Amino acid sequence: MEKKYKLNNVTDTLNFAKKFGSNLKKGDVIVLSGELGSGKTKFVEGVLTYFDLENEISSPTFTIVNEYSYKDFPIYHFDVYRLENEDEFYAIGGEEYFDNGLCLIEWGEIISSALPKEYIHIYFEKDDSDENVRILNIQTFGKRFDKYII
Repeated sequence: MEKKYKLNNVTDTLNFAKKFGSNLKKGDVIVLSGELGSGKTKFVEGVLTYFDLENEISSPTFTIVNEYSYKDFPIYHFDVYRLENEDEFYAIGGEEYFDNGLCLIEWGEIISSALPKEYIHIYFEKDDSDENVRILNIQTFGKRFDKYII
């Protein structure tokens, strides 16, 4: 399933992500793609807001993954931008995270062959006519995620 959303500003992005986060659970994998500054990390912040973890966020650019403790399961925020390929992801045991918590993976297209069969891919685009607008193209892989599309 595919759906497109237009978000007019940062507040819209945070609110959309918070609502989107209300559907997420342990074992879900969300891939976030788009150019630098397109809103991927802001989206993660919105998701973490749903889990009352908004004050915990930090970019995992240099650590590859940050772990946030939620009461029922951990939330893993990956930034795989600096990885060469999925072999480096396997080398850090990346696939072991998938079943253990909720995974939010920035630049996940770099590790596409390491991703599970079922996941959600969100592609962020900037709007050339308004620097505050973001277009989110959401594609689900696996029928169980179709209900997540709000």
